[in-house]
Amino acid sequence: QVQVVESGGDLVQPGGSLRLSCVVSGTIFSIGSMAWYRQIGGQERELVAAIGLLGDTNYADSAKGRFTISRDNAKNTVYLQMNNLKPEDTALYYCEAGVRGYYYWGQGTHVTISS
Repeated sequence: QVQVVESGGDLVQPGGSLRLSCVVSGTIFSIGSMAWYRQIGGQERELVAAIGLLGDTNYADSAKGRFTISRDNAKNTVYLQMNNLKPEDTALYYCEAGVRGYYYWGQGTHVTISS
């Protein structure tokens, strides 16, 4: 089985920074695409950032210029560096990992931006 575990969520003041991590483990050989989604106020999950096997990235407009997604294939880990955080970034952040044609999700890590 494949396990996906996010970490790093916290309470942060507006303008602050936060680094989320997602570790994939279990019966895997390698990971394809990886992505971060978020769920704001009970709405549907929305894509924040995605990174392909070879490092190609895509960002939501709300994340461009502030967030950076990266991956460490040796550690089966994807990161989301979030800078200049805003109250509207408050959400439950989920990690998605593609493994051998299937997609797996973590339990989410909560990020709250408030003064």
